Amino acid sequence: MNRLTLRALRREETFCLDSSRVITRPFFPGGEHRSRNIINRVLRLSDIEVEQILEGLRLNFEHRHKHIWEEFEETFQELRHFVPEGQTLSDNRRLLIGAYFTREYSIQSAAFFNPSIVPHPNQTGLNPGDLRFVLSFRSTGEGHISSIEFRSGVLKKDNSIVLDPVSRYVERAQIVKNPKYYAANFMRKLMEMGWKNEVSETILSRVKEEFSFTELEKAIAWHRTTLMAALVPAEETIDNMRWLARSNYEITFHRKDSLSERVIFPVSENESGGIEDARFVRFIDDDGEVTYYATCTAYNGLTILPQLIATRDFMQFRMITLNGEYAKDKGMALFPRRIEGRYVMISRVDGENMYIMTSDNVQFWHEAERLQEPTAPWEFIQVGNCGSPIETPEGWVLLTHGVGPMRQYCIGAILLDLDRPNRVIGRLRDPLLVPNREEREGYVPNVVYSCGSLIHNEELVMPYAMSDQGSAIAMVGVANLLSALKSS
Repeated sequence: MNRLTLRALRREETFCLDSSRVITRPFFPGGEHRSRNIINRVLRLSDIEVEQILEGLRLNFEHRHKHIWEEFEETFQELRHFVPEGQTLSDNRRLLIGAYFTREYSIQSAAFFNPSIVPHPNQTGLNPGDLRFVLSFRSTGEGHISSIEFRSGVLKKDNSIVLDPVSRYVERAQIVKNPKYYAANFMRKLMEMGWKNEVSETILSRVKEEFSFTELEKAIAWHRTTLMAALVPAEETIDNMRWLARSNYEITFHRKDSLSERVIFPVSENESGGIEDARFVRFIDDDGEVTYYATCTAYNGLTILPQLIATRDFMQFRMITLNGEYAKDKGMALFPRRIEGRYVMISRVDGENMYIMTSDNVQFWHEAERLQEPTAPWEFIQVGNCGSPIETPEGWVLLTHGVGPMRQYCIGAILLDLDRPNRVIGRLRDPLLVPNREEREGYVPNVVYSCGSLIHNEELVMPYAMSDQGSAIAMVGVANLLSALKSS
């Protein structure tokens, strides 16, 4: 018997990579000896030569970066210890030294893809039936380093889309100098790493339940002066404690920077190879408090590490390591609320099948069971999620991805029981979206992929990537989707 295949309808809106979107990054061409040589050459310039070079930089780069002079000064501060002792520098010479150790980086010169969409924190000033949204994207540049970018717009009552203008500027975040940590979570992670011992316990006994990086450093200094002589191997434990602290950090953006100007660029050692595939979700806790979480993957060039991003305003962000024996591999997606008091997450623990996990702590994941394995030909290689589940009266709609022959990625859907989401109560036999002739060419061919969707005015709004070359939006009626899910 023939069956009707449901397909999502593609919209006209597309998001293409733009290699002119550049940030500044520190540039250190060599070790200490070479850095000192460069600084000494700048010191030998006359004041007039310094002014002339800075004027050239102003003409060539000031229109490309809003805060370029601040960034030159910040870079100078990172290497001021290389300046000969006793040397007094003018502001201009400091800025020029910073400029010689700064370069531009095109954040999306290679790819612009894997979008997710959530309601914007600010819904004021809209007409009835409209919804302001935030889109996130994975941008990839030179060296395959990935970062997170944002766009915004309004879904109108009739589900037409009005996109906000994209700023010419792109700005990296400022790192919060003295972030806060929680001692219980910190020790729990150290125990998983194998570094819960006399040294770490003694150091953490010197801090409060909520402590800062500065307070951790003071406790380490106390340990070194008081006990280090008796515990020489303590240095390795201390190195791991600092690594853990640096891997959990906070960033903030200039308040006046527009959303499209903000880029979350790798900061910690874990992320040196990129931050990949952020799946944002608007999470409502039992007390009504709203936090926007994103599960993503940190990559250091060799290994991947799942991590969590938390924000309430898309201006200040906390970067948190995810822990536990099942916090591994890619493709973790958090449910938008607790179920029976517990956090719930979709994951792909073994890289092939889809799992569901539960926890009493959003940072730690020790319980998992298999939810779905590949069954249809278009998903024989692997199945995974395409973002967080979406709640409907009929159940949780979970968009999925499947990988089939010729490593073609397609997007499908399953339906989970509302109260017992470990039960699959419906599924599409055929995919909602298959890469067409125009979408199959790109940085990674034959791939359509999403990291998060939402429902607005009875339609599922699904942003998706097109072979990593860019992104687009498709929609499907919720009633039709649910009907197809329950009848398959």
